[in-house]
Amino acid sequence: MSIAQLVSSASRVLVLCAHTDDEFGCSGTISRIVELGATVRYLALSDCVGSVPPGFPSDVLIHECFACTSRLGIPPERVTIEKFPVRHFPQYRQDILEMLVAVRKTYRPDLVLLPCSYDTHQDHRTVFEEGFRAFKLATILGYELPQNLTAFNHSAFVKLSPQQLEAKIHALSAYQSQEHRPYAVRSFIESLATVRGVQCGADYAEAFEVIRLILT
Repeated sequence: MSIAQLVSSASRVLVLCAHTDDEFGCSGTISRIVELGATVRYLALSDCVGSVPPGFPSDVLIHECFACTSRLGIPPERVTIEKFPVRHFPQYRQDILEMLVAVRKTYRPDLVLLPCSYDTHQDHRTVFEEGFRAFKLATILGYELPQNLTAFNHSAFVKLSPQQLEAKIHALSAYQSQEHRPYAVRSFIESLATVRGVQCGADYAEAFEVIRLILT
């Protein structure tokens, strides 16, 4: 199945993130999906004010997230950033589930991109678990954030051209407050895309865990 075929049967896509900047794991795919004409909604459950680096305003990640998603082709009216406290999601599990169920009822996504089941971060793990409960009747792909993984069953790949990789790097460069993180630098983003590309016979790629696949 090509990404075009997947999008043709999944006209409403939800990108579900625990934190602003988690789209590091799937930005190239977001860009391709938008290019193919799908309606994409982005939802981050935390504005991460509790983890903003010193020297930046407390709302910097909010502005950077809107800049990044705009570069990926998602209009601001389809971007939602909630305020669950970073690193404390397990305490708000039921509230998160109820919010996601409400999104399911109003938006009815056909395809959901969320953190993979191997992610060890407590917030990402909660989003995976409650996201599966809320959206189990949709196709669900789990993206990788390598800094949190001990393993990863990457059985799906989305190929990226050199131009699409550049678009991803440009979008993620909006996160200037995160430039100190090893996974946020160009060399890492390009290297990971190269490895995933080698694994599927492409120049570059992003890899996903197939959590749920609904064929119609």
